[in-house]
Amino acid sequence: GGFPIRVATATKPAILAPPKEVRVYNGRKHLLEDSIRGDFGLVKAWKADELGNLVFHATSNNFNKPLAGAARITMAEVEEIVPAGSIPADQVHVPSIYVQRIFKGTFEKRIEKLFLNDGHGIKIPGSRTACIKRERIARRAALEFTDGAYVNLGIGIPTIASNYIPPGIRIILHGENGMLGIGPYPHEDEVDPDLINAGKAAVTELPGASYFDSAESFAMIRGGHMSMTMLGGLQVAANGDLANWQIPGKMMRGMGGAMDLVGCGNRVVVT
Repeated sequence: GGFPIRVATATKPAILAPPKEVRVYNGRKHLLEDSIRGDFGLVKAWKADELGNLVFHATSNNFNKPLAGAARITMAEVEEIVPAGSIPADQVHVPSIYVQRIFKGTFEKRIEKLFLNDGHGIKIPGSRTACIKRERIARRAALEFTDGAYVNLGIGIPTIASNYIPPGIRIILHGENGMLGIGPYPHEDEVDPDLINAGKAAVTELPGASYFDSAESFAMIRGGHMSMTMLGGLQVAANGDLANWQIPGKMMRGMGGAMDLVGCGNRVVVT
């Protein structure tokens, strides 16, 4: 406890988190948190039937599924509403019991980051000097990959490293947003706004890929199923201490999954 959950000023907290119970499972400490229960949940789905059964496309599942179950009233915005029975029962991602309102939305599906595969190699963003440095780090980091490994890549240089996998090495890339089997950046005719990595960049899928929600994704991480985690950091000490909160002046969406990834007991490589 004691962490500020609401602030009065920039330096004075208004509400501090109460102490939390800690239990030990399999020799590791776990902090117990109360589950979130919202009055309303807003989810975005690809398709719904008239009863409220929902289907997500590719990586658009993310936290929509657990969110629907955590709200008293769930409202789903969908691209298409079909008659009941049109969605095969074994392909429903969220059962209708969790959904109280559905409506068809009108919106433009945008991609935050688009790096096209033009057949001439990856184009690394930034100045020429910065690109040379990033490519050098990415090429060196790629030498850490081992054949058959399940690897979670953070945004930035780790994602670039996936383009320099050594010959004869096959790895399965994991995305925190709910995907195993992430492929390279797409050609122009392969771009799908619902197929992105955790860094919001458009990607493709490899044969044997699978999709799931973010809760399942983090269960894989916390369960110790990843072979390696490769991520960037703001600061790293000589003993391996990692500061990974935010880059000053950059837009912050939160801490992401870094704490889960570095604490899950697998091999960690920081670029």
